[in-house]
Amino acid sequence: MTSIGGIFGVEPGLSAKVSMVTDELDTAQAFRSGDVPVLSSPRLIALCEEATVKALSGRIPEENTSVGIRIQFDHTAGVKIGTQVTAEATLKQVHGKRLTFTVTATDEGGLVGAGVITRVIIDRKSFLSKIK
Repeated sequence: MTSIGGIFGVEPGLSAKVSMVTDELDTAQAFRSGDVPVLSSPRLIALCEEATVKALSGRIPEENTSVGIRIQFDHTAGVKIGTQVTAEATLKQVHGKRLTFTVTATDEGGLVGAGVITRVIIDRKSFLSKIK
């Protein structure tokens, strides 16, 4: 694999936003991560990860991809069903193949979650050949 920074255009400052409207399938009850009908932390984190993937879209050659390796996240407010939630990811640091994003999630009331997601660039074929 060639250098990540510059050549692929994977440099600090890349960002992306994604949005969703919550429904019953997104709740803590549905994810079995709690017993209340509000947006689950796993689903909120997945939305933030989706934003990191979108920020890298078209920047990494087909033979490569990125995978999440670390998540540090605070889910700071409950979100009821039917609410639009937007996640934004911004690439803050590139260290070799390691990419560090800051992420935030908001609804109409403000911040509902924030954190850091670290991804690493991998060779797709090599990675999949090791999965058993």
